[in-house]
Amino acid sequence: MHAFSRRLVPFGGGVLVGVALFWVLPEMAELLRWPAALAWLTGGASALWAIDRYVHPVCPACSHEHQHRSQAEMQGYAAPLLIAAALHAALDGWSAAAAGSANVSDAFVFAIAIHKIPEGLALGVIVRAAMETKRSAFFWCALAELATLAGASLETILAPYVGPHILQIVLAAAGGSFLYLGAHAVQGEYRHHGGNAAFIPALAGLASPTVLRLLKIAG
Repeated sequence: MHAFSRRLVPFGGGVLVGVALFWVLPEMAELLRWPAALAWLTGGASALWAIDRYVHPVCPACSHEHQHRSQAEMQGYAAPLLIAAALHAALDGWSAAAAGSANVSDAFVFAIAIHKIPEGLALGVIVRAAMETKRSAFFWCALAELATLAGASLETILAPYVGPHILQIVLAAAGGSFLYLGAHAVQGEYRHHGGNAAFIPALAGLASPTVLRLLKIAG
């Protein structure tokens, strides 16, 4: 399962980069024009980089560095990790719902779903190592990931009060976060396991949203 999760990380990273470049950016450029869309995409990526580097890991469950520690070493780590994972999941849900309002939901949901597979596997392994029983670890992991639905519901409630221009800017910033998360995932795999393990799955992931985009244009 760990090997499966590890291979999915760069694939998911490629999907996120592809969605940011081939779906989010063109959609945003239609309303915001290319210079503004590029600026917001870059701003979203830069903001996430700053938060990840200087404040707190933006996707702590995506990191594998804690997976092989003993339960004694992991005691006390579950609560902050679960809180961070829940906030991250809520933002995923908000982004997916906002994308639905802007008619780019297919690519966003696809990217978020692929990203959540290695994230969920890593979260489960880490939380299991920090808790006494499998049942409690499963319950708290499921609760954290259900925050995705809470984030989507909150966006749906607030959507009528948010203008389309603001929504497009939010989505452009979300696309920037996809760009950073994707590049970060590929970089991490490259650092630990080399170019073939990182770039081959990443290129396959990058091709997925590209094909979907071409099918949408053709349709």
